[in-house]
Amino acid sequence: SPSRAALMTGKTPQAAGLPGNAPSRKGHAGMPTEQVTIAEIMKEAGYTTGHIGKWHMGYTPETMPNQQGFDYSFGHMGGCIDNYSHFFYWRGPNRHDLWKNGEEVWHPGEYFLDLMIDEVNHFLDRNKDKPFFLYWAINMPHYPLQAAPKWREYYKDLPSPRDKYAAFVSTVDEYIGRALDKLKSAGLRENTIIIFQSDHGHSMETRTFGGGGNSGPYRGAKFSLFEGGIRIPAIITWKKGEIPQGEVRDQMAVNVDWLPTITDLCDIP
Repeated sequence: SPSRAALMTGKTPQAAGLPGNAPSRKGHAGMPTEQVTIAEIMKEAGYTTGHIGKWHMGYTPETMPNQQGFDYSFGHMGGCIDNYSHFFYWRGPNRHDLWKNGEEVWHPGEYFLDLMIDEVNHFLDRNKDKPFFLYWAINMPHYPLQAAPKWREYYKDLPSPRDKYAAFVSTVDEYIGRALDKLKSAGLRENTIIIFQSDHGHSMETRTFGGGGNSGPYRGAKFSLFEGGIRIPAIITWKKGEIPQGEVRDQMAVNVDWLPTITDLCDIP
């Protein structure tokens, strides 16, 4: 939640008013409504705004996406869900958590990534002829580790829990590829700024079987302020001539930098 609030507001989590995780129970607020989100800024500038996926920044009508600058929203409001039943399983009682524009919707048995990519495609179809801002907050590889069957088979010979984590990451990669293919087929690839970023390092919690990710030479993981917990990949891509191509940068950057960067690239004050 703190990293999401920072991304949405361009402020530190403390300044954004959400220094800890927002409650995952309906009726509990999260980030204060007086905060100005990037969605509100983009909407005011004439962009259609969409949220798909995880929210976890408030679970009251006024702190859910549609009241935080998003014209369209589909996803779960709490911290995590089972990707087939769409229930929150952290602690009882189990609670269903899947919403479209503030209304609860039910898709039992349907894989959440399939639902999300369908929503991404529909959003692009509806808005391909006008400026749009889409926040696709993929809830994976957050636990539960429910990879697509073909990737579980592909990594079956890896030791546990690496096999489960690798399969989930490759599943995410595949679906991001589908979104890029959709942009290309719609003729939008060259004129769309795409940013990809994790929010923190891999989990070593019981719910991920104690690990599975890899932070390379850096110590620490999720919940750690060592580099393994906060030094994460970030990618931005746009058409040639607008940003440098094929470069790897190693200077300090944090997710509060994206709001001013995006608005600068889009010539929005």
